[in-house]
Amino acid sequence: MQRRHFPAFFSALAITCAALAASVAPLTAAAQQRIGVLMLHGKNPGNNQDPNFRPLKATFEREGWLVSLPDMPWSRGRYLEGNWDKAMTEMAAHVKTLRDQGATKIVIVGHSLGSPAALSHAARGGEANALVLLAPGHIPLGYYTYAGLKVVRDSVDEARALVAAGKGDSRERFSDINQGKQQNVITTAKDFLSYFDPASDAEMSVTAPRVPATTSVMTVVGEKDPLFSRIKAYFVDKLPANPKNKYLEVSGGHLDTPRVASDEIVKWIKTALAD
Repeated sequence: MQRRHFPAFFSALAITCAALAASVAPLTAAAQQRIGVLMLHGKNPGNNQDPNFRPLKATFEREGWLVSLPDMPWSRGRYLEGNWDKAMTEMAAHVKTLRDQGATKIVIVGHSLGSPAALSHAARGGEANALVLLAPGHIPLGYYTYAGLKVVRDSVDEARALVAAGKGDSRERFSDINQGKQQNVITTAKDFLSYFDPASDAEMSVTAPRVPATTSVMTVVGEKDPLFSRIKAYFVDKLPANPKNKYLEVSGGHLDTPRVASDEIVKWIKTALAD
């Protein structure tokens, strides 16, 4: 009759189970956190196919992150569609989609006008664990302080006058300047002001102080960017204190920033979302 060596059997079984548990634990921990990234492109002529910004999507996806890069109301094909509130509603819907797909942490990565949109979303209580602001642009307050932007200031004043006269819903032609190039904006005075009024939530200096202190913010600006020497005082220094906040200066200009900073962005996101 064969004798069973029970102590040795159970000892081997225990070792096997321990090894299995050790191998599964990291997978379980990884499954508990899934990063979702909402990418927001820059203003017309920017869109979700922008070759300066879109490559970041593949970079994030290689990390196993869920990524959404929608065409927003300020894109080349939609410029400007609706008001700022509409853009915020769309952002919230995209965040919900990421959540429904399994994202447990949300990062919003904005380029140029996508940066004030990210700040506004967070300032209004929208879900965001971290913000990455690349070459922040669109400066309604600057229209009243920088002489070269007078044409936009004139359009803001005109829109205000139309609203005061009860003509805020009439579609008119206004002016914008993007990276030194003037372009027309055909929209209503009310909708124009929602994007261009210095007191609106499209203005970074207005929303930066309202970002929750628990939301980490990374700001990246290129040394050849028009706002390079001004961006810290403009809004970065107005952000609530957070030990994970990061301000980074890189080489290149406004359009180069996403590419130049890609490695640092990935590294910072991992650090910012670490428990």
